[in-house]
Amino acid sequence: MAATAQIIDRALADAVLAPSPCNTQPWWFRVRGDRIDLYLDRGRVLPVADPDAREALLACGAALCNLRVSLRGQDRLALVDLLPDSERPDLLASVRLGGERTATSTEYKLAEAISRRHTNRHPFLDRAVPLTARGKLASAARVEGAKLEFIEASARYDRIARLVRRADHIQRTEPAYAEEISAWTSGTESRQDGVPASAEGPTPQQDGVLALRSYHAHDGLPARPFEQQPLLVAALTSVAGVRSTLRAGAGIQRALLTATQLGLVASFVSQPFEVPRTRAELAELFASDGELHTLLRIGYGYPLGPTPRRPPAAVSADEHE
Repeated sequence: MAATAQIIDRALADAVLAPSPCNTQPWWFRVRGDRIDLYLDRGRVLPVADPDAREALLACGAALCNLRVSLRGQDRLALVDLLPDSERPDLLASVRLGGERTATSTEYKLAEAISRRHTNRHPFLDRAVPLTARGKLASAARVEGAKLEFIEASARYDRIARLVRRADHIQRTEPAYAEEISAWTSGTESRQDGVPASAEGPTPQQDGVLALRSYHAHDGLPARPFEQQPLLVAALTSVAGVRSTLRAGAGIQRALLTATQLGLVASFVSQPFEVPRTRAELAELFASDGELHTLLRIGYGYPLGPTPRRPPAAVSADEHE
């Protein structure tokens, strides 16, 4: 059995592979003996698109999921305490290494998927996601206390698509949004955060039903056809609040890891959540279903390489007890 320090080092290396808005990586870890504390790094919250840190909290929930899945993949239990200190609201979770227990083959495979999961902003194949795969994704999210709804051609789909297009237009034309996105999508390939040109999708050849986010760095790349009506997946919880947002982030990540195992790829449809008026209309549309946290575009596509990450040493402090 590996030493505690080695186990924690690997868990942190897996935790930072979680997705985050514009790859901002809004997390900070403190290690004390056999305990890992997860904090929200407010200096990496997008002030224009995410003033309430909602998307950053989802990202931290995803990092927490990776941390736990990694520990299980190393045959260790994880004892998690969410929001352990009301006087320190940015302390989101405390994770203590539990006892040794051999992981199941399913747990090993899920941990192995962490390094293979990458956000895919490229066109998907013209191939439907089968019901069996959808069921596995929904089951994965439920483990973390989240719920997935699969949305295809319908009046609701059309209304969502209109809200996405409206929000996308606002973000393209209002300087504050455009400047913020540009700050996280420009720079050299050696940068350890943000979205590099190599991770961006091409410009669609034609306007699809769903507007896909376009970043500045891919300007000039040849346009390609995208799927006209991709499968949308809504991620929800039964109630609102920071605890539920963290659980939603964990549920989304567990579903994404499961999708990776199934040969599926995904990208986030975040624009309508980042514009107050479209977010309010989306919330109204899903009011009877629970608290809506995000939308995903899921399907089959070609594998892509990873986006850069800051190393664990840059996002953590080791304090000996």
